[in-house]
Amino acid sequence: MDEQNSLGGRFARYARVSTAVGGLAARMAGERYLGIKVDRDSHARELRAALGGLKGPLMKVAQLLTTIPEAIPDEYVAELSQLQSNAPAMGWPFVRRRMQAELGRGWEARFQSFEREAAAAASLGQVHRATGLDGASLACKLQYPDMASAVEADLGQLKLILGLFERYDRAVTTGQIQEEIAERLREELDYEREGRHMALYADILTDEPGVHVPTRVAALSTKRLLTMGWLDGAKILDTVQQRPELTLTVAENMFRAWYVPLYRYGVLHGDPHLGNYSVRPDGAINLMDFGCVRVFKAPFVKAVIDLYRAMQTNDEDLAAEAYRIWGFGHLTKEVVSILNIWARFIYEPLLDDRPRLIGQATNGIYGRDVVHHVHSELVRVGGVEVPREFVFMDRATLGLGSVFIHLKAELNWHRLFEDLIADFDVDEMEKRQGVLLDKNAIPAP
Repeated sequence: MDEQNSLGGRFARYARVSTAVGGLAARMAGERYLGIKVDRDSHARELRAALGGLKGPLMKVAQLLTTIPEAIPDEYVAELSQLQSNAPAMGWPFVRRRMQAELGRGWEARFQSFEREAAAAASLGQVHRATGLDGASLACKLQYPDMASAVEADLGQLKLILGLFERYDRAVTTGQIQEEIAERLREELDYEREGRHMALYADILTDEPGVHVPTRVAALSTKRLLTMGWLDGAKILDTVQQRPELTLTVAENMFRAWYVPLYRYGVLHGDPHLGNYSVRPDGAINLMDFGCVRVFKAPFVKAVIDLYRAMQTNDEDLAAEAYRIWGFGHLTKEVVSILNIWARFIYEPLLDDRPRLIGQATNGIYGRDVVHHVHSELVRVGGVEVPREFVFMDRATLGLGSVFIHLKAELNWHRLFEDLIADFDVDEMEKRQGVLLDKNAIPAP
């Protein structure tokens, strides 16, 4: 009966989304071939309404698309960026059956207590507080049922949506974007892999007193249930509003939580969502949710640094080589100069050797004015294909930039960054990376 209900719910879900996507296709075709003007603002609102109450990956994908430069038009970005992972949690009968499926009959005897109400509900699963038999406070992250089939179905919808936008506007070719999103989403379903990512981050950040990572409880975890130590903390924006004296400490800890792993080990947490971290009373950060982790080869990270140096010295050749290593193709001098508009925007706070704010958002979206200009230039020169390695790097950069804007933190970002990259060496990174990836059974990039 549960499976029938689930199947019926999926049919209703895809009918609802397909109707919205079908309407998008018809309107874009009308604009392109018949000259009928599309009210994009109106249709974008309809599309957000169609996605807004859904559990599952399509909502996560929609949020992600708003951070990729020109993957979708501005009107849709403005609406889809409002989506939140706040779908209603599963009720207790559902949870009880799901827990039995993961831990077997009598699973409740393996806990001192297990709270029936979810502490948090997101797009792929929900979290319940519990107490272990040893008295430890635990967080049990339980995946919603049938998420594997939902991912595959939603990836099909993603391909259709991006294909429509691409036929309408050739500024960005999205094939590699689709591949990257698909691979990362499938990985997010594997909670055993996420547990290994969590252990990897604990190793990487062991000498960072301002960042804390939960510990996986292997005996109470499966591929679709991740049990870990509970980390107490408050919401970041609540913290800095109530205790503004902690703002700079929180901002610096956030910076190090994301970029120490990247520039020392080539590892990036690709989901700087406000729900994925909390703040302790001393300003230290609890970093959580390791489903979206990307490992880069050391030469790719070196190219990130080289592009920064190129922006410092206006070295067009060095910039072009960095883009080539990232995976951009057909790099004419004109395309490089257009990509440099985006790069200068991204690196600008790091180039300025003084305490300062990161920047500002336009209509709530960080970087949209710059992206709009880059878009018009790319259209003029025939477009560009965004390499898959760029997708989550850009997402993390823009996501963190938005966080820092909300914090209104004035720091010398230049000094923080220079300290991170001062002793960068490709060979040394490859050695460090290899040791920790092997230790935590994570495939090399």
